[in-house]
Amino acid sequence: KSTALSNLPIPAPGDETKSVPLPQGWRCYMSPEGCRYYVNTGSKETTWERPSAAYGTPVRPPAQRNSLPEGNINLLCSSSSFLSSSPSDVSQKPLSLVSHSLEFVSLFFCIQINCVTFPLPSVTPDQPEQQLLKPNEWSYCDYFWTDKKDPQGTPSVGGFEVLLQKQLKGKQMQKEMAEFVRERIKIEDEYSKNLSKLSQSPLAAQEEGTLGEAWAQLKRSCHDEAEVHLKFSNKLQCEVEKPLLTFRDNFKKELKKYDHHIIDLRKQLASRYAGVEKARKALADRQKDLEVKTQQLDIKHMNKHEEDIKKARRKSTQAGDDLMHNVDLYNRAQSKWFEEMVTTSLELERLEVERVEMIRQNLRQYTTLRHETDMFNQSTVEPVDQLLQSVDPAKDRELWVQEHKTGELRPVDMDI
Repeated sequence: KSTALSNLPIPAPGDETKSVPLPQGWRCYMSPEGCRYYVNTGSKETTWERPSAAYGTPVRPPAQRNSLPEGNINLLCSSSSFLSSSPSDVSQKPLSLVSHSLEFVSLFFCIQINCVTFPLPSVTPDQPEQQLLKPNEWSYCDYFWTDKKDPQGTPSVGGFEVLLQKQLKGKQMQKEMAEFVRERIKIEDEYSKNLSKLSQSPLAAQEEGTLGEAWAQLKRSCHDEAEVHLKFSNKLQCEVEKPLLTFRDNFKKELKKYDHHIIDLRKQLASRYAGVEKARKALADRQKDLEVKTQQLDIKHMNKHEEDIKKARRKSTQAGDDLMHNVDLYNRAQSKWFEEMVTTSLELERLEVERVEMIRQNLRQYTTLRHETDMFNQSTVEPVDQLLQSVDPAKDRELWVQEHKTGELRPVDMDI
């Protein structure tokens, strides 16, 4: 790269010929000192010399051409170090060049989407591509920076809002799971009460013998089963439903805190962006005013016009300082938003992992309790099975006859 534009000898105002139009791709700008310089919008070269109409190149030899200071543009794209330079450093840079650098940032290097500045992909061969913050992990902090678009391609919701909606959906799913468990608890309670009531029924209470014993055991098993389901209901409430609801309440508080924090930072960023746009417009107006007064000086060499040019230069310089200050504030606000977006998205990621793991553990506890209930229920019917296997109608008949016999003598024929 050749030396910076500010190191070239500054030509006096009015040296250039204005009657011949500039070649295609070249534009003319005015420095705070009132001197014109030229920028090639294609190659980004800058020069104090007016390009020739025939070849679209400056009159001076190529060795004296100057590319637009690439470092400035890169710094503007990535940080605010260029814009926060000391006054002595800034004074060495044409303020109109600063404005033009910002313009090139918007047109060639960066793009603003909803007040957020993003780099354009593959702008220059030496511009490295952004690397993922957490490669191969599909982390939230890498994939939700821009706004989600609707089917028509119009941005409809911010990336953080997409993340937040997923978390809110997870919270709702957790609430519905807790409601499901609560309904199962109600069913178990009602079932337990009905089984207990049924076990006290007098139906078939007069059955006798081994079958009567088996029937009585079956009724007792209903009572035991009622106790099993009551315990199952109580454990579901303490070990499944209550943890689900407790985690959901804490989860809700965390989401609310992160939501409000990011919204506040995004509002600050939008405010800083509006300040940059306002300052950019003010600088453009001041430069235009300076150019008009300089052109008037070319025509009329008067002391009054020279004083007006000095004032216009001071205002242009102040406008440039204001723009640099506003861009610095914007970059700081965006950096803060970026840091909090990364931190918060990772926190949401952690919360989601905790939510899924917590629900998985609670559902496993549900299945464990269910298996235990089945085992207890099986234990209540095992004695019934044993007694049913030992039912012996012959023995029942023997016992019953012994208890209720009325006589062993049988009738005989009558003799005459």
